[in-house]
Amino acid sequence: MLFIFSLLVFGVSVYYLWAADRKLKQYNESFRQGRTISMVLAIFFGLIAFTRMLTVIPAGHVGVVDFFGSVSEKTLRSGINFRNPFARIIKISIKTQQLYEDMEVPSKEGLTIKIGVNCLYHLDPEKTAELYKTIGTNYEKVIIEPQFRSVCRGVTAGYEAKALYTSQRELLAHLIQADLKKLVEDRGIIVESTPMRHIELPRKVTDAVEDKLKAEQESQRMEFILTKEKQEAERKRIEARGISDFQNIVAKGISEPLLRWKGIEATEKLATSNNSKIVIIGSGKDGLPVILDTK
Repeated sequence: MLFIFSLLVFGVSVYYLWAADRKLKQYNESFRQGRTISMVLAIFFGLIAFTRMLTVIPAGHVGVVDFFGSVSEKTLRSGINFRNPFARIIKISIKTQQLYEDMEVPSKEGLTIKIGVNCLYHLDPEKTAELYKTIGTNYEKVIIEPQFRSVCRGVTAGYEAKALYTSQRELLAHLIQADLKKLVEDRGIIVESTPMRHIELPRKVTDAVEDKLKAEQESQRMEFILTKEKQEAERKRIEARGISDFQNIVAKGISEPLLRWKGIEATEKLATSNNSKIVIIGSGKDGLPVILDTK
């Protein structure tokens, strides 16, 4: 309406200028002031009419052009765009958005599990106009939320409750993402990820899972102890074999002449020492000292 009013004022001002020029010779003084006012009004409302032909789309948004119910397939990109002054521009975000849901879902055994799941998504700029035409701006309430809940319940119903408590949790998140993507992608909604934030299992299931994990950890600990003991036994066996080999080598190197020579050396050292002693020689088989009495 403002655009139409501006055009009317602009037209009237131009006409008044034209009429003033014709009568300027007769009424020069009286129309000069009126012509100045008309020029100012014409420029002012002309600028208003021009600005109505421009629109600014913020970063991360697209503009959907709605001309009296007829939606253009071409959307306006971020920045300054020329527009139909009679059309309505709907600015829709194409940034990544987050939907968070707390819900109760069934498991394969029929148990009820409480989970919190995120859905990260954004709109396809090429399909935003079609999404607006068929659904409107409340697409999250109409499409994403109900489909998201339905997919979560369908996926968890195919797995046991303990699967949500173990490494299969990531697998379930990927399955939810894949199934949701099939349902909403044709609408122009791109699902980025569906991570699980928290899971609350029934108490009896939690206790059973924890007991199983403790038993598995205890079993692994015992395996570690047995492995360590086996390694220690092997170490001792190798050490004993080394001592035995050493003794055999030493025994083979000791002979009667060597022992006799060592005895003679010991007797000489004893006889030449300054200590008081009594050395009896010759009573043994080889004449070596057998009694040593030092005082």
